[in-house]
Amino acid sequence: MTPILDAWSVTVMALAGWLNRKQDRVVEYLLAENKVLKEQLKGRGRIRFTDGQRCLLAAKAKDLGRAALKKLETVVTPDTLLRWHRELIAKKHDSSTKRGPGRPAIARTIEALIVRMATENPTWGYLRITGALANLGHIVARTMTGGAHA
Repeated sequence: MTPILDAWSVTVMALAGWLNRKQDRVVEYLLAENKVLKEQLKGRGRIRFTDGQRCLLAAKAKDLGRAALKKLETVVTPDTLLRWHRELIAKKHDSSTKRGPGRPAIARTIEALIVRMATENPTWGYLRITGALANLGHIVARTMTGGAHA
């Protein structure tokens, strides 16, 4: 190896070690601060988190994983953090608010036409009425008629 590359790699390694020690000290400080704040909160009841705060903590907790969370002095238990994450993911992929309330209703004019056909032709059954409607360009299923054809 050339002396320039060797000096460069030593410099990079020293810088990486210094940054790693600096990060370790920041993490140690935050752990100590968390511990102190948690001790001050004892006996005062629960902390109420907003949805945004829960979302932030849950996302960060998921990245860390259960094993790392158990080593930390978290304000909320690791199980709670990961449950929040599961619920947020479930809510994110829940499309129930986008769905309508079942099959769309048929137009009142078609419904009136079905009733008229059924009353004027008492021998016609469901299949005959739907066939006549299909000839007129209206496709109607059994559940869409609402029992008006009988």
